[in-house]
Amino acid sequence: MAESPHQFSDQTLLQLYKDSGNNQYAGILLQRYTLLLFGVCMKYLKEEEEAKDAVQQVFIKALGEMGKYDITYFKSWIYTVARNHCLMALRKTHRIVPEDSVGEIADHDQYDAKQQSQQKEQLLVWIEEGLQQLQEPQKLCVTLFYLQKQSYQQIADQTGHSLMQVKSAIQNGKRNIKIWVEKQRQHHAS
Repeated sequence: MAESPHQFSDQTLLQLYKDSGNNQYAGILLQRYTLLLFGVCMKYLKEEEEAKDAVQQVFIKALGEMGKYDITYFKSWIYTVARNHCLMALRKTHRIVPEDSVGEIADHDQYDAKQQSQQKEQLLVWIEEGLQQLQEPQKLCVTLFYLQKQSYQQIADQTGHSLMQVKSAIQNGKRNIKIWVEKQRQHHAS
């Protein structure tokens, strides 16, 4: 029996949406967080109808931006989009912005930069783990090629492997690391 898209992880749905542009995947993903978004909007806007409208506006904004960014943790990303939308709405209508939120809009760019930095750091950890999982010839060839910037010929001379074996080990090693990283992403997204 085929797996229903409703059972897919956030990361899988996001990737399917990016790859296909099919709004069904984005709809399932956004639907999961409707209550969270409504709660965030109620916290800031205090009025039910205004909060419902804000959720719809956040959905529209998210649809427009989901394909543009490399989003690792969808739940925290969509929460931030909703919170910032509400803070901007409060400022636009000259209502009081909650004290704990005064610096949040300015901090949004810093948050994004910090989140991107954390994502890169996590990716490097997974690549290193993936490298450690490789069989010895692949591990050695990938290390010499990518980390020590040696040429195929230099690696062949150093290892005693043929040029074809070196190229194959690097290609297979790179693919295996990519598979490892993708498994880690899916595991951490669910």
